[in-house]
Amino acid sequence: MPKEQYECRYFVSYSGVKLPLKLLNEIQDSDRANRNSFFCGFYDDQQRLMRCEKRVYGEIELLHIYSYDDNGVLRRAEITDMDGEINELIFDQQGQSITAVD
Repeated sequence: MPKEQYECRYFVSYSGVKLPLKLLNEIQDSDRANRNSFFCGFYDDQQRLMRCEKRVYGEIELLHIYSYDDNGVLRRAEITDMDGEINELIFDQQGQSITAVD
């Protein structure tokens, strides 16, 4: 689904190491102009984080794309780093990482 289909919200940082990332300190769209870096979180109608972009000086430095099962459990994460390298993580029915695909 294109990112335009989701609600976009902006944040200063995130917490933890578990996926999906937990974005913190929400800011208004108008506050982005005063920041060199921020996170764009794209949420579906169930408030699940579907896409997360870390933007630095207007460029996407880090990208996470998440997929969930019908019960809302994270099943897949695609992570693209600043060099364009993509890593895929697969999760079991409890949301525990079971494999990484390069």
